[in-house]
Amino acid sequence: MNSHEALIHQFYTAFQNRDYATMQDCYHPQATFSDPVFQHLNAAQVKAMWQMLLTSAKDMRASFADINVSGNNGTCTWQAWYIFSKTGRPVHNVIHASFEFKDGKIFRHQDSFNLWRWSRQALGVPGLFLGWSPMVRNTIRKSATYSLGKYMSGEKQA
Repeated sequence: MNSHEALIHQFYTAFQNRDYATMQDCYHPQATFSDPVFQHLNAAQVKAMWQMLLTSAKDMRASFADINVSGNNGTCTWQAWYIFSKTGRPVHNVIHASFEFKDGKIFRHQDSFNLWRWSRQALGVPGLFLGWSPMVRNTIRKSATYSLGKYMSGEKQA
């Protein structure tokens, strides 16, 4: 296992253990992150996002597989099972992660998953019928951005 493979393994093992501090340490100081919900995060935001998600998740478990690394780039498939805190609904999300490494850390992290599939699980009927629409997708993104901002400012989550 090379150092980049070991870093991905360390990152997702920490995720499984809800060890957000180790996950945060895997990121480069100028890291960026983006996924269909949390878009265009800087290093401070992505570190706070993982802390927020791991400390608020109920019954969360995760798995990862198919780590592939070539030079300074890597990919991994991971899955998460949890209860979505805002609705109490169970979610099983399948995510494809892409990484770029710099100075032995994660420099760019891009997660991709089917947001409509996620919204059907997390939101129920509204997600089933409207989760594909730009309006609902933007509402999901705005809510996530708002929650992250509140979390980073130290406010209690509702």
